[in-house]
Amino acid sequence: MTFANALGAEHARPAGVAPPPRVFVGLKVAPQIASRLAQFAAGLEPQSVRPVAPADIHLTLVPPWNETSIPNAIEKLGGVAGAFGAFSLIFQHVGYGPQPRRPHLLWADCAVSGEIAALRAALLQVFGQADERPFLPHVTLARIRAKGAAIARKHPIDRKLSLTQRVESIELFQSPPPGGSGYQVLASLRLGDTARSPPTP
Repeated sequence: MTFANALGAEHARPAGVAPPPRVFVGLKVAPQIASRLAQFAAGLEPQSVRPVAPADIHLTLVPPWNETSIPNAIEKLGGVAGAFGAFSLIFQHVGYGPQPRRPHLLWADCAVSGEIAALRAALLQVFGQADERPFLPHVTLARIRAKGAAIARKHPIDRKLSLTQRVESIELFQSPPPGGSGYQVLASLRLGDTARSPPTP
């Protein structure tokens, strides 16, 4: 959508009507693994880096979009979840990226297994989304506001990991509003089972 179209859509919305929620599909990282990963960002300067809270650490499978019908999105998610079984997510490295020399993230990358690649492809198709970038499954641990190269030199982080999580569900998340924080789990659906788990409080 062009800026002009977006501006027109904004003016077309009745006054007082909130825009559709911003949602995305991803995997929730197990609390014990999230806590260990979050420690890598603990020593970075808070004025230059915004760490991700352990409870918000996740792996995105479908990039965010504006969803007008959450029940419809949950139904679509359930259809995909029922067609895939549980699999292992392997965390293999933590460092700066996507460009190590000019990073804007501290992240932990994961192995690209056949299971996660097929799951992502099915999700992109059912939600009508596209992502032309190479699939690099990762979890963001901190966002670097500025001077990423200087921060990486001062706080070098480049370590192999040996962490494995059994993935048994996929989640529909809602992003916080502008200026807000924290992701809300709208639905968590078990892989291989269309039964719905209640959202995390």
